[in-house]
Amino acid sequence: MQKLSKFAIVVLIGTIMSVPALAAGKPFVTINGSAVSQEAADLYMAQWKARGMSDTPELKDNVREEMIRRELVFQEARKIGLDKKPEIATEAEAAKQKIMAQAEAAKQIIVVRAYLQDFINKSPVTDAQLKSQYDAMKAKGGGKEYKVRHILVKNEADAITVIAKLKKGAKFDELAAESIDSGSKFNGGDLGWSSPSKFVKPFGDALTRMNKGTFTETPVKTDYGYHVIKLEDTRPLNIPSFDEMKPLLVRAAQEQMVNKMIAGLRAKAKID
Repeated sequence: MQKLSKFAIVVLIGTIMSVPALAAGKPFVTINGSAVSQEAADLYMAQWKARGMSDTPELKDNVREEMIRRELVFQEARKIGLDKKPEIATEAEAAKQKIMAQAEAAKQIIVVRAYLQDFINKSPVTDAQLKSQYDAMKAKGGGKEYKVRHILVKNEADAITVIAKLKKGAKFDELAAESIDSGSKFNGGDLGWSSPSKFVKPFGDALTRMNKGTFTETPVKTDYGYHVIKLEDTRPLNIPSFDEMKPLLVRAAQEQMVNKMIAGLRAKAKID
């Protein structure tokens, strides 16, 4: 059973003193007629459980004791007017406003989530829509996957030099060390298996025109620089069935609907 050390108790005092007691709700404990709510106790318990403490009777007893101690000290501080000192009152009010803002944000999240769920429920995605999306995805992906390597350089002259070295028998994976693509230069320029649609258009278009085992003898220009591409192998593209893809398609369609709805609201809104 875990025990709270004296140091841990001090830390706990510091933690709970930074959080105002919640007056509303069922009293957890009452000290000199001043109630500390069950919600406050639950909050403190959650803080300690987040630090890895087990939810044990001992922890609950320790939390209760520290809440009592804190309330007693708080009451004494108020008796001498410490809470009215300008610097302390300012700091306390700032802390209160911060927590109130957090609470308002939490409320907003709950209401927004409920609205979006209601919006989705009232605008269900049909299987016909999903099937159309699935067919478009299949068509875009093509019927093949390509195993690709590439060397990316900054300018066309460097790419032409790489191609010349390859024509003289240099090994592609060794020349890939000259690539500016840090994600592939250390593994011979290997980009793995992919479909042309996953690459930027000039790169993907070049792939579909290549034969297995060849490299591009003309540099391929994209926004990233100049590529020398090697096509190592091809294989039929194994596309998951509609039923397998349906959950992902539903989420994508719902996200698209929500984004469109929000864009419409934004277009009509006055935003300063």
